[in-house]
Amino acid sequence: MHNVRTTKGSFSRRNSSSFQPRSGHKSFGPRKSNFRSVNKGEFIDPTKFVRKAIDTTIPKVEIKHSFSDFDLCKELKENLDKRNYKTPMPIQDQAINYILQGRDLVGLANTGTGKTAAFLLPLIDKVQKDRNQKVLIIAPTRELALQIETELHQFSWGMKIYFATVVGGMPMGKQIGALRRNPNFIIGTPGRLKDMCQRKLIDLSTFNNIVLDEVDRMLDMGFVDEIRGFLDQLPENRQSLFFSATIPSKIRDLVATFSRDPITISVSNGQTADSVEQDIVKVEHRGAKFDTLSKLLNDPELEKVLIFSETKRDVEKLTIDLNRGGFRAESIHGDKRQGQRTRALASFKNNQVDILVATDVAARGLDIKDVSHVINYTIPKTYEDYIHRIGRTGRGDKLGKALTFVEAH
Repeated sequence: MHNVRTTKGSFSRRNSSSFQPRSGHKSFGPRKSNFRSVNKGEFIDPTKFVRKAIDTTIPKVEIKHSFSDFDLCKELKENLDKRNYKTPMPIQDQAINYILQGRDLVGLANTGTGKTAAFLLPLIDKVQKDRNQKVLIIAPTRELALQIETELHQFSWGMKIYFATVVGGMPMGKQIGALRRNPNFIIGTPGRLKDMCQRKLIDLSTFNNIVLDEVDRMLDMGFVDEIRGFLDQLPENRQSLFFSATIPSKIRDLVATFSRDPITISVSNGQTADSVEQDIVKVEHRGAKFDTLSKLLNDPELEKVLIFSETKRDVEKLTIDLNRGGFRAESIHGDKRQGQRTRALASFKNNQVDILVATDVAARGLDIKDVSHVINYTIPKTYEDYIHRIGRTGRGDKLGKALTFVEAH
């Protein structure tokens, strides 16, 4: 059961009265049909939102390598040393050597498992040793693409490796300028990549490496035709890397059609993270939700909170109400310009605000350190969306908490 203390914490400049949400698995059973757990999508049994966390440090996955063991170029190893990268995470430990060997690979990994470095490091090494190599990385969202860009910049520091990031919602002129430098890496979202290809600013036949990151999310977003179109234009002699939290039949078909004898690495069970404690917060009616949320946020345990709501309008309204109530909150959603979204994320990452309110645009791929809690202010449309929402906390070897509001009829 999640106990909400009423001590004034770092979030609010207000005091609140005593409050404790009624939560826990025992609350459901014969009465579970009395609560609303459908949000214009599939029915989700509310008991799925209640689960104790498991300390992921016990047992530890056996790591067989250190970063110094990998046959990476000297410059890349120096950059890893500067960032104090010593011991790889499981997906990195298992995947890097296969990618260095040129194998096609399917990496099954939940978010927060270090998969970005798992594919970037061997591909940077490949480009550093052969400047004729070109890499296309496709991600489902602007935020994830920009995050990959940041990591690429840090890992390749001083190596004079050029890259371009092409995503919607940002000035096209700057992106076109970056493409004209003939970069070795292009990172992009499907829509903007398609636009640039149609403008003949990107020639996919010159790319001999492809990474599809969060490929299950791209298919969920309806980009299956675009993905197939990109893969069709790539040269036959290429290295193909697919990363996904799950591998439904459409992804199996893509892998079978567009890869050669791929190795599969799995550090994902396709379920919610063991490191996330999950619970519910019951409210009798919708009108009580904001007061309940406000009292929750006064708990000093909620240090850095990501709140999900369904619509862009609701996200913006909730953010305004939170700031009026004395909380420090920012928002990201699809109606915001990319610059606004980037600034909001930076404020949250740098602890200038304690709360980020978001639509599901933030549920995939974002790597935000030390999120203590995820709050589902509205129930997601599918259980898979729920998994990806709560994957923003409990990342790496840390524990996190997820709370889901459930309304009575």
